Amino acid sequence: MTGLIGKKVGMTNIFDERGNNVPITVVEIDPCVITQIKSMDVDGYDAIQVANVDKREKLVSKALKGHFAKANTSPKRYIREFRDFVPEGAKPGDVLKIEDVFRENTYVDVVGTSKGKGFQGVVKRHGFSGVGGRTHGQHNRERAPGSIGQSSDPSKVFKGMRMGGQTGNQRVKIKRLEVIKIIPESNLILIKGAIPGPKNRIVEVYNHA
Repeated sequence: MTGLIGKKVGMTNIFDERGNNVPITVVEIDPCVITQIKSMDVDGYDAIQVANVDKREKLVSKALKGHFAKANTSPKRYIREFRDFVPEGAKPGDVLKIEDVFRENTYVDVVGTSKGKGFQGVVKRHGFSGVGGRTHGQHNRERAPGSIGQSSDPSKVFKGMRMGGQTGNQRVKIKRLEVIKIIPESNLILIKGAIPGPKNRIVEVYNHA
């Protein structure tokens, strides 16, 4: 899928031609350098590897220094691979800009890491209602999970039981979000709706297949 590496800047809103208030997520996509081109003959699949955001050379391993030097570019912080996407005539060291990949009024898929919320109970994590009120001595059961299984048979808790636990901080893909506007001079793309993660978090933006 065709795509590039971006950074979530934040959310805002615009008004369309009908006067409707449209929620917008602003994503900054700096020019990405092609660091490697993979082929079916050598690697078993076609893909390009792209990178962006400069990184201090002292923080890069010797192996990665050689990898970036082979592509005639400086060390980068973020590296991603996009399968089945090899631009015609592309070679390592070429730069892909936002206008080379995306178009206005088309759709994209966005992949990012959701906000981590720590350990949460069943009410927040799964939308449970809780056991009930404070009657008959149940003074602290409003947000309790209730029964989680049988007793002597099967004498265990089944896998997948919805219980409290770590919430968020997971890789999430949001599909088919509309590209409202592209601002090439500022490397910005305005996407309708919300995308995963907090501000300044790295995301992957793909053209919707």
